[in-house]
Amino acid sequence: MLNLPIQPRYILPPIILMLFSTIFAAFDLNNLLEFNRNLIDEGELWRIFSSQFVHANWAHLGLNASGVLLIWLLHGEYTSPTRYAFNTTALALWCGLGVYWFCPSIHIYTGLSALLHGVIIWGAVKDITVGLKSGYLLFIGVWIKIAFEQFSGPNADIGKLINSTVAIDAHLIGVIGGTLLAIPLVIELFNKNFNKNFNKNFKKNFKNIK
Repeated sequence: MLNLPIQPRYILPPIILMLFSTIFAAFDLNNLLEFNRNLIDEGELWRIFSSQFVHANWAHLGLNASGVLLIWLLHGEYTSPTRYAFNTTALALWCGLGVYWFCPSIHIYTGLSALLHGVIIWGAVKDITVGLKSGYLLFIGVWIKIAFEQFSGPNADIGKLINSTVAIDAHLIGVIGGTLLAIPLVIELFNKNFNKNFNKNFKKNFKNIK
């Protein structure tokens, strides 16, 4: 039997995230919230952040909703509402700023996909810290996907489905952000292993002295 993270503290944050995106789509708020380089340059700075939560069309929203669901299935139990909100907010701002600073060719941008790439990378590192070898496979697999996208270019079929070009550079920015966000987890794991080995060696040496 599957042990799904269905407790309210695990399931409500992704539901709220998708609820906001669905409301934005239902009220067609893209003109107000999407990443629009020209309007950002004119002072509409909120678009850097808000653009992550609006979508080109319903198919685009559906694809990203499936990503939210997948991440919840894989890593839902790792995040409290506070952690979920922090990861989402930090990565949304990181991805928006990254697109603005490093992707001058992108003039219009929407969607959760870059942010979700970062979240799944964070979850993969969390897997590793709790002893799941699958975390290594997931971490490497996501980076291989990103490298393939950079080599082969955007997926034309997905681009046709969402009626927009897949922003592969934004995906790269997202996984970099997720990797940086996971650094405290790596430090915590290193300190835990160091202290464990130190205590083990200390006890062994002390026993030999006695």
